[in-house]
Amino acid sequence: MPEDWNLRRRVTLSGGEIAYDVLGFGPPLLLVHGTPTRSYIWRDVALRLADRFSVYAFDLLGFGQSERRDGLDVSIPAQARLLAAELVETLDLDTPSIAGHDIGGAIALRSHLLEGVPFDCIALLDSVALRPWITPPTRHLKAYRESYETMPTEGFEAVVASHLRTATHRPMDETTQATYLDQWKGASGQSLYLKNAAQLDENDTADFEPMLPSITVPVRIVWGENDAWLSPSIAKRLHKTIPGSDLVLLPDTGHFATEDSPREVAATLFDFFSKCKDAETG
Repeated sequence: MPEDWNLRRRVTLSGGEIAYDVLGFGPPLLLVHGTPTRSYIWRDVALRLADRFSVYAFDLLGFGQSERRDGLDVSIPAQARLLAAELVETLDLDTPSIAGHDIGGAIALRSHLLEGVPFDCIALLDSVALRPWITPPTRHLKAYRESYETMPTEGFEAVVASHLRTATHRPMDETTQATYLDQWKGASGQSLYLKNAAQLDENDTADFEPMLPSITVPVRIVWGENDAWLSPSIAKRLHKTIPGSDLVLLPDTGHFATEDSPREVAATLFDFFSKCKDAETG
């Protein structure tokens, strides 16, 4: 996949402008990234899934090529409402499947359980779903926000870069890390990063946690065995909580599973979503 991942389409929703793109042809499949990343994290997986599906990759509001400015509501509930009430409807997606990574998983689950979006199948990759999920570095950042706001931009970029280095089990290559870090550089990036982090709230998953056992659509949970941000023990709890779900643990893989093990992630998601569609049509 070329390193210059670029989303070529735009749609204006009530919360702001969303950048997205569509790859392939077939049943609709949404890919939802987390924080502090962007849709670039799906680049290798999206191409494999596009062999059978119409893959909709988009940058969340406040991230990547989507609208990024002060005053945006980029909280998990707001992102879920945009996805449920507007994006799925605007793009005319009829019962899409969905894969969510990190807070993308929480956004998918809120959209399904609280906003009533009828997803066909749900894949959760190293997902925010069960408390606690805010990492210690982000808790520190939220607690001492004023100190981080006055930190020189070079120092703040080093803090974010250090955090990103713990997201993978294998060292992330320089181009990939630079792609994730770029949106948080300079005074503007620093301000937006801190404001995005300030809107992370564990109550946003507490709202749907009691509803997880009510999920009836197929769910696959994919997790890195070396996830330093969200322990694999969370994956096992989630697997027990969602009836009929299955669990795939990937060795030598960290929180950014698509970076450490792109082929394995692509293969397990293609298998899962294909079996979902085959079961539906068969």
